[in-house]
Amino acid sequence: MIGAEAGGGDGVVMGEQPAEWGQQGGNWTLKALFMLAWAKVELTMHEAVEVYLGDSAQIPCQYSFTDADNEPSFVMIQWFVRAAGNSARMRIFYGDGSQQMVDNNTDYSGRIEVTSDQQGTQLTIQDVQLYDEREFFCQVNGLAAGNAEGKTHLRVFAPPEAPVIEGVLTGISMTNELPSKVASCEARNGFPKPNITWYRDSMPLVPAPGHVNILILVTQQSSDFFSVQSTLEYKVLKEDKDARFSCEVSFFVPGAIRTVESNSINITVHYPTTMVELWKESPQGLVKEGDTVELRCQGDGNPPPSFIFNRKQELDVDLESNHSDVLMLSPVSRKDSGIYQCLPVDIDDYSEVKGEMQLTVHYLDPAVVVPKDSEFMLKGEDLTATCNALSSLKTATVWYKDGKQVGKGNTLHLKDAAYETTGEYICEVTVPSLPALHTSGSVHIIVQGGPQVVGEEQEVQLEEATGRMVNLSCEAQGHPLPSISWNIIGSQNWHEVVSKANEHMTHSVVSVKVTSDISAQCNASNDMGTEVKAFSIKAIPRVTSAAPVYPVQGSGLIIVGIILSLLLLAILGSVLYFLHKKGKIPCGRSGKQEISTKEKTTKDDIVVEMTTNTKNEEAVLLKAVNGDKKGPNDQVTVVQG
Repeated sequence: MIGAEAGGGDGVVMGEQPAEWGQQGGNWTLKALFMLAWAKVELTMHEAVEVYLGDSAQIPCQYSFTDADNEPSFVMIQWFVRAAGNSARMRIFYGDGSQQMVDNNTDYSGRIEVTSDQQGTQLTIQDVQLYDEREFFCQVNGLAAGNAEGKTHLRVFAPPEAPVIEGVLTGISMTNELPSKVASCEARNGFPKPNITWYRDSMPLVPAPGHVNILILVTQQSSDFFSVQSTLEYKVLKEDKDARFSCEVSFFVPGAIRTVESNSINITVHYPTTMVELWKESPQGLVKEGDTVELRCQGDGNPPPSFIFNRKQELDVDLESNHSDVLMLSPVSRKDSGIYQCLPVDIDDYSEVKGEMQLTVHYLDPAVVVPKDSEFMLKGEDLTATCNALSSLKTATVWYKDGKQVGKGNTLHLKDAAYETTGEYICEVTVPSLPALHTSGSVHIIVQGGPQVVGEEQEVQLEEATGRMVNLSCEAQGHPLPSISWNIIGSQNWHEVVSKANEHMTHSVVSVKVTSDISAQCNASNDMGTEVKAFSIKAIPRVTSAAPVYPVQGSGLIIVGIILSLLLLAILGSVLYFLHKKGKIPCGRSGKQEISTKEKTTKDDIVVEMTTNTKNEEAVLLKAVNGDKKGPNDQVTVVQG
């Protein structure tokens, strides 16, 4: 309220705020005019001026004389201060037309400045402190024109430090009957006293009996600053485990109210277990015998409870576990299949809160093959073999012989057995849905029968030159393993160069020298019969002639023919050229040439000798006597006329 006192009177005249005073740092609420009946002085002041701690404060005091004709030439101005709650006043400034004086030995000596003009005076306070929050009085004395007095309340503001929140570190049980301490919040060094408000998930908390209690402790220090500490007591629920709690401090500043919010915190809520889940942690996918199985149990209680494990088939037997929430089974077998349970130890009624799961351990037994091990069968017979392996899953069976697939399914049919049927048959059993499960079995099939000579021809006919060595080969199979003997007619010079046998075959090779026509027999025999392979060799005698030619086969014959043709052409050309040079064949001369073939060889005859071996045949031209060359198989004699 704005007040103006006229000396000796108590009349009050109310006026309006001057427009030029509207932005002087305070709110105008009331204008009071105090005038004595014998004086006409009008004085106006702000009800309050607000300022931050440490800033400068300006307190205006506007006055005027209503009787302009009697306006005094001498005006005396004084400023006084009075602390809150104290009736005594103290002057801090005096001024008139001739002097300006700041009173000594006051809290404002050296900190204030007063300026005046015809419209009024203004008090400026430097470096405002908290104790400056007082009432300041302005007194104007115009002597015969009258006097008046007004006051302004100076308000000082200091924003507090940012609020600091601390949550309870230990867990808070939701089973507590009364609200428990959740957190504390402190705002320090503010003026005037700040206020603290609590929030849960940005929603304000208000005191509620049995649910929310808020305790406040206010401390004013010797420096006049206020510190406020607020403690929140709250009856927690399970849903509060994810809630965020925070506090907000609100405080006054010049012309407004400001707020600062603290960090949000989460509290640890302890609540009982109401749901339990049990699952297989490893291995991933299906479980087979021999695996290490890890079962893990988890409940929704906090702190996490410990568990006991058992099988539903044996509820009274607790399974050993090295961890409170994990059960290890290693290695598992099919007998470990069943329903497993985990039960929290922090509750009494297991019928309502427990975890269950079905564990199935899959298996594949060794393959059983029928017939077992080895089986004899006669040539031409049929046989059916089976391969079975007991499994908890669907299986697939494949048969192999010598690394090649010969059948699918658990049954193998062998029809019209031949010696090629003999061998080891392996069945491999797999589980498509669990490839790690596999097994195998085998059966050895032996086909019995008389000897069978290998080769399409039962009789082989050959032609070979006399004196050559010929190799005759004979292979026979059968069971029991046949033996081979030779019967050779027409040559005494022969011997066996190869004789070997394996599980299925006997092999023999003889080397025979051709001296005449030969008849040879390979006799393969065992306990179940005999089979014969015949060889017929026709001997080709060596021909002694000027140019004996031996049979040349294949590419050797072609080469020899080409060489001989070239030699014949060269010899004939040389002879004709020689006779022409000697004049034996004159141009235009009639005569005769006689070419005769004699039985005996002369020095001018050409001799061609062929040599052969067992692998290939080559013709070699040795040389022509006197340098002349003739064709093979011919003796050529040139008679001069």
